Amino acid sequence: MVGLPYDLVANPLGAVRSTFEKAAASSGFDPNGKDWGVLDLFRHFLFDQGRLSQVPILNGETIRWIQPKTLVRFRAMVQDMLGNEFYVGAYQDGSVWRTNKFRDVSQFPLGDSSPHTQVWERRLLYCVPVPGQNSWTEPSSESVVNQCKDFIPQQREKRRRMDDEAIDDMNMLVSDNGFQVSPSVKKVKEDGCPSTSSQTQDSLSEGYCSNTSMVTGIDKDFLSCLVKIYDSPESDLKLNDVFEFIGILTLDSELNEDKDDHDEPDNGFCDDVMVHLPPNKGFMLQVPRLHCLIHRKLAAPDFLRGSPMMEPKPHFVREMREVLLRHLTVVLGNDGIAAHFMLLHLLSRVHTRVDTVAVGKLSLNLTCFSKESAALFGSRLSLALKTLLPFTHCIPLTLEYLNSVSLAPKKDYETNRLKTGVLQLAEGSHIIIDETQLEAGTLNSVGMENARLLRNLMELQRVEYDFKYYKMEMAADVQLLIFSEAKSNILPADIVMPFQPSSVGSSEVVTAEALEAWRWYLATVKSLPHSIESEMQKVVENDLVAARQADRSIGSHDFNRWLTMGRLMSLSFGETCLSLEHWQMVKELERLRRERLK
Repeated sequence: MVGLPYDLVANPLGAVRSTFEKAAASSGFDPNGKDWGVLDLFRHFLFDQGRLSQVPILNGETIRWIQPKTLVRFRAMVQDMLGNEFYVGAYQDGSVWRTNKFRDVSQFPLGDSSPHTQVWERRLLYCVPVPGQNSWTEPSSESVVNQCKDFIPQQREKRRRMDDEAIDDMNMLVSDNGFQVSPSVKKVKEDGCPSTSSQTQDSLSEGYCSNTSMVTGIDKDFLSCLVKIYDSPESDLKLNDVFEFIGILTLDSELNEDKDDHDEPDNGFCDDVMVHLPPNKGFMLQVPRLHCLIHRKLAAPDFLRGSPMMEPKPHFVREMREVLLRHLTVVLGNDGIAAHFMLLHLLSRVHTRVDTVAVGKLSLNLTCFSKESAALFGSRLSLALKTLLPFTHCIPLTLEYLNSVSLAPKKDYETNRLKTGVLQLAEGSHIIIDETQLEAGTLNSVGMENARLLRNLMELQRVEYDFKYYKMEMAADVQLLIFSEAKSNILPADIVMPFQPSSVGSSEVVTAEALEAWRWYLATVKSLPHSIESEMQKVVENDLVAARQADRSIGSHDFNRWLTMGRLMSLSFGETCLSLEHWQMVKELERLRRERLK
């Protein structure tokens, strides 16, 4: 009898099982082999056939509608690494090999002590929404929820047809990929439906209405997830990296149901989900789990939606630069010089490290702010940056804030979890620090430590993580912008720029198309390679020597800043080599800035 082909979105475990059993039935099968073609199957489906858009996006809104044991996409930052857990990866059921890969609960014959049991290992990652992620980077919640709702009746009809057929009497299923699937003695709920034939259609339909009962206690605005990683080198996934995980969703209610199905005593492998988890299991068991099939690291361009995906050709980039610079000038009260420095600041990133120097960073301190002007221009600029950058944060630097907030992540050994801090951020994040609210007072020990942490982030692009018995420095790549009345003594920025607006009420209407183009510009141009040809190197060296002779206060820090500005100026025009024209522009900007500092 020929059955329905496995739906890789609705029934990924069925595809996993059929692929494994096909491999196990072939000659030369190696049970130690961790991959038997299942990853190639899903990659072909998702990318070669362009079906990625059919996979529902998992977030706080859609989890109420997405069915468990289906394929989902989850974009998140790795906030904590919980170590590894062991599980029964493959075992022999009589003469037939079976697998538990990509499951929470082992379907292992508990009384069996077969020497052919294979114990494998997987990594546990606690992943959270990217801190400071702005709403424009995500599809509208309404469209995503509608996609999930549209998916429900399709699956209901498929399951009804399957229920009408004599599945238990089936000798073989043949999928569209040619996989042969033998029925198991005890049918596993791979398709998310109860295996009992007495299940009524009414109760079956009821299961598709909502997962509300399964996700009680989950914050719809902050959906964290326990991601289980298989067969991937540890170097592939690092703390604070942002990934898109594509895998099989499981929830706590299914874990309990599956455990209730076992009549045999516990053999130590059944309760895999509890292994190596923190002692506060009540919290962790509220967290959805994702058995990851495919993961890919994300960068700023991956968060663009509807933007022109084209080569950054210089003539096109020049036009876009001019329009964006005009927009920044309006936002900054027609201060064109500040707008030029702001553009370079927004294009900066750490592109290499030499000893303790983070090469490429360009922090900016705008001075001459009062509380009133910071409230006006600061809020205006903050709103503008939220519409342009994927991850943004604002820190109101008050005495109370410094003396009480936890900036650095700290390890809690009682729960065996890393408690996040304000400065645990994804690469490419932007922080606005408003120092105009800081008044005279005394910093306690927490405040002193927080001030030191901010200073280290500003100067070294590093954040200290507190593991109680020792501290570990983690590299960061965060853009920092400071508003202050005078030059900040707490946060020594690379560029100190007096802010001189000439207009207060200027504003402009920005179209959605313009915003999408500017986002593409900022995300794409900053990642271009850059070099300085030998002839320009001589010009730059001569200018640096002349500047040093004219002003002995100029040091290596100034030279590094000028070189960084030269690189960013070239990139802002879409050029990958420093030209004499762009170097002259940098020198003129620096001259105008120094004039304001006098």
